[in-house]
Amino acid sequence: MDRVDEYRQIVREFLQNFAADDPEAQLIFDTERDRYLVMHIGWRGDYRIYGCAMQLDIIDGKVWLQHNSTEIVIDRELIQRGISRKDIILGFRSPSIRERLAATL
Repeated sequence: MDRVDEYRQIVREFLQNFAADDPEAQLIFDTERDRYLVMHIGWRGDYRIYGCAMQLDIIDGKVWLQHNSTEIVIDRELIQRGISRKDIILGFRSPSIRERLAATL
């Protein structure tokens, strides 16, 4: 299995584990474009729940963390599962901040 296929598997398993115990979580995997999301859709009483909990993309062989509205530190979780730190991009940060962070690694 090549590195990108391994990353795809790790990302899918991570999101599946995250959503496993939540009946309102929807997994959306676009494997052609390498887009992976967890959406929450439902109701709590009269309050509508709708939103993206996490979005991860694989772009040019790197895992981009596009959105995280959870308290999970996704990059740490992915590193523990085998994704190289150098292959994780904090897409929710501005390019200038990403450059500064990369310089400190």
